[in-house]
Amino acid sequence: MIPPEQLAAFVIASIALALVPGPDNIFVLTQSALYGRKAGILVTLGLCTGLIFHTVLVAAGVAALLLASAFAFGLLKLVGVIYLLFLAWQAFHASATKLQTNKACQLTGFQLYRRGIIMNITNPKVSIFFLAFLPQFTAPANGSIGQQIFLLGSIFMLTTLLVFGGVAFAAGGLGSWLQRTPKAQVYMQRLAGFVFVGLAIKLLSVNLNQ
Repeated sequence: MIPPEQLAAFVIASIALALVPGPDNIFVLTQSALYGRKAGILVTLGLCTGLIFHTVLVAAGVAALLLASAFAFGLLKLVGVIYLLFLAWQAFHASATKLQTNKACQLTGFQLYRRGIIMNITNPKVSIFFLAFLPQFTAPANGSIGQQIFLLGSIFMLTTLLVFGGVAFAAGGLGSWLQRTPKAQVYMQRLAGFVFVGLAIKLLSVNLNQ
């Protein structure tokens, strides 16, 4: 069992990391502003579900293999870049009329949830981060390393859910205003498009040595 003081230190570190502005925070913010608080929460749930994938990889030692394989790392990164550019293309082609009259443009709950999952699992840096971060708070004396990794991963998911949920709730108010302002919706979609392109460029520039 991990000592309480060590768990407390991990929780504090996890909250601090979740608060640091980054691709996931921006992703939740833009989706919440465009589609409302509920949408932001669904995207956040998707992102947190993706963290389960990375936790399992680290616990199984696959993340270490990903770190050692430039090809596997590059392939997963490429999938993430393509998906982000696809989202950017959709945002750039959205119109005020579609946003105002076509509810499908707001996406279903499952689509928003899936968007968060794909955004997270196609970013190999999350696995590498977990590989570097989680083991620091484990020790053989505290029991099974795998169980400790799962516990820490679960705590990290919970803190991420709380922090990103707060971001979604705050940005969702902007979404309510956008629903009443079609022209502003278009501008926000264009902004989201640029955000997606920026995230794709950032992901593309990532390498194993960073």
